[in-house]
Amino acid sequence: MKSIPAVVYREYLLRTTSLTWLFFDLFMPLIYLLIFGIGFDRALSEGIMMKGQLIPYNEFFLGGILAMTSFGIGMNTSYGFFMDRDNGIFYEHLTYPMTRGEFLIGKVLFNCVIATVAAIIALGLGSWILGISLSVAHLPLVFVGIIIGTAGWFFFLMIFALRIRRNDMYNTIINLLYFIMLFASSLFYPLDLLPSWLTTAALINPVTWQADFLRYFTIGVGDLPQIMLQSVYFLIFLAVSFYAGTVIIRKIA
Repeated sequence: MKSIPAVVYREYLLRTTSLTWLFFDLFMPLIYLLIFGIGFDRALSEGIMMKGQLIPYNEFFLGGILAMTSFGIGMNTSYGFFMDRDNGIFYEHLTYPMTRGEFLIGKVLFNCVIATVAAIIALGLGSWILGISLSVAHLPLVFVGIIIGTAGWFFFLMIFALRIRRNDMYNTIINLLYFIMLFASSLFYPLDLLPSWLTTAALINPVTWQADFLRYFTIGVGDLPQIMLQSVYFLIFLAVSFYAGTVIIRKIA
């Protein structure tokens, strides 16, 4: 088990020696919240209607920002995976006296810690600067959603880092995923406002499942039975991604 702290420490060194990477992990979601939250909140001064409730846009957007945090950290880690594999460091790690399971656990643990810190920053400053009213009693469930969501995106995006060989192809696919999955979701806008074809795409998008969960438990807006069903879907997504990722990493010589 000493291998897991070693992997966590390596991830820590990578982040602290590349402050730009750490900044993107911790503060970019907050910047999105401040820019879009303030801008759209003023543009939509009367708020937006969701499930019969009129709420300020920045309160609606907070849950989406927290989901974006998980997705963004998973994407950055996927890129690190790809670069380690591309320059051979990943294969060197596989020769170390640790199991591949310990290697993955160490990585996902560090990612969950970073996502939790980023969420604390977004929640704290969002409440202080934007005056977002949080459902404090439900905050533990928010962090559960952040941790499970980060793990799901970690394993899902890891698959692309380990399967795609060419740098240009990897960057193209990852950026397409980022654009499609974030904008074809409930992250930026309520699904009630979307055309039917985009609503259908959003409903099968794991970003929507996580964003709706986090939105419900931060500000209490949403349909609880639907949220619970989406939570089950996301757990299935996590299980499938975990299985696929571990199968791939076991097959790598």
